[in-house]
Amino acid sequence: MGSVFKRCSCRDNNNRELGSNCPKLTQHRHGQWCWRIELPADTKGTRRPRRRSGFESATKAQEELDHVRDLLAIAEDDDEDTRRKIGDVIATAVAKKQKLPEADDVRRLVRAGASVLEHPYMHEVFTAFLALKKKNRSRNTYRSYESHVRLYLGPHLGHIRRDKLGVPHLESMFDAIVEHNDRIAEYRNSGDPQKIAAVKWQRPVGPTSIRRIRETLRAVLSPAVKQGLLTVNVASLVELPPAKRPTPKVWTAERVLRWKLTGEIPSPVMVWTPQQTGQFLDSAVNDPLYPLYHLIAHVGLRRGEACGQRRADTYLDAATLEVANQIVQYGWETGQSAPKTNSSEGLVALDANTVLVLRQHIACQDADKVRLGSDWVDSGLLFTQPDGSPLHPADVTDRFYEIVHQAGLPPIRLHDLRHGAATLALAAGADMKVVQAMLRHSSITVTMDTYTTVLPEIALAAAEATAKLIPRGQTGKFVSMVNEQ
Repeated sequence: MGSVFKRCSCRDNNNRELGSNCPKLTQHRHGQWCWRIELPADTKGTRRPRRRSGFESATKAQEELDHVRDLLAIAEDDDEDTRRKIGDVIATAVAKKQKLPEADDVRRLVRAGASVLEHPYMHEVFTAFLALKKKNRSRNTYRSYESHVRLYLGPHLGHIRRDKLGVPHLESMFDAIVEHNDRIAEYRNSGDPQKIAAVKWQRPVGPTSIRRIRETLRAVLSPAVKQGLLTVNVASLVELPPAKRPTPKVWTAERVLRWKLTGEIPSPVMVWTPQQTGQFLDSAVNDPLYPLYHLIAHVGLRRGEACGQRRADTYLDAATLEVANQIVQYGWETGQSAPKTNSSEGLVALDANTVLVLRQHIACQDADKVRLGSDWVDSGLLFTQPDGSPLHPADVTDRFYEIVHQAGLPPIRLHDLRHGAATLALAAGADMKVVQAMLRHSSITVTMDTYTTVLPEIALAAAEATAKLIPRGQTGKFVSMVNEQ
């Protein structure tokens, strides 16, 4: 089946190719070696003679022809469908001038019952993966998958065939992400307005996000491994640095001074002292969103939970509220859903001052409802826009940053108000288990790992503040209490 021959591109006087009839073919360096074979007919019954040229010797041509025969021999003698599919793979490789697939790869595809006996390119795999996940995953989970594919996996890996994807490809992608992070930092610190503007809307990809990108790729490749199309999931083989949870740090007087001088923020997670939290709340007291910020600062609700808190789940007579709803973002769009985990749901105790603030807020909201009449949007939410419609979480964050800036306070994220609530509760003597319940952490380990390191700083800041309250006319000199000999 099939043969090897030699031909050239010489032409006769009528400009017709001589092919294998050229008299110079007996010369060693003239012409090139080729193979030809009749592949199984396609689905329409059309014959498929194929050939490939360009081999430097008859031996090389014969080796590839033997490889073609080995591929066709994978199918059972009576399995015409598989023989045709293997013929499709060979015909495609010849037409695209690509390397023929390895016999083991084709054999694996045959055993797995694949409808097409060649591995797709990763951009095709990503497209199929997203189409499936859009049907059976939450909007936020799908959005995470989609952004990972669009921003990182697709651009770096989309051109690679699935069976050729290896650890070096993944390492190269993650190296490029780290280099991009470095470029963002360099541009932001350059002092060049053009460079700063170029990365204004770009965020570095942190260690946790990098690991999530890897997990997305692992999920993409997992079905092929389970079906026997791949022997190993390469996403499981690439090594990444451990993703460490950032340690909260307190805005001590020294850190505030350095921040004012250099703009340095010591940690991604910063916590205000009690005095700074009070200064923020004083600055926000006349803002329509003050009751929401007050609630987060005192009991540590997440932003989405505060925006989605329902009046029906707020029991002021019992000084508690139930966290059972949240507003989540899907890109810029929003929607309401249950909290992200079962542990996130639960009852939260309220202090007397917070109950008073919420009662006053509800009274104002009821007055607005009466004033607007039929124009009032009855969303049932505790915190709303002036017409009763749901708040957009991003607007809540933007307004928070505006108040912080106007108050001249060192910067923290809105989510850090939640950290501050926990830290202040612990500093006031609350048991770690109580704080875990307030924050609705799934494990007390999370609570302890996050907050134990910041307690000494809060204690030190309190000690310094207390010492400054003691009036002194003079500092004097230190006198030893040990009698001189």
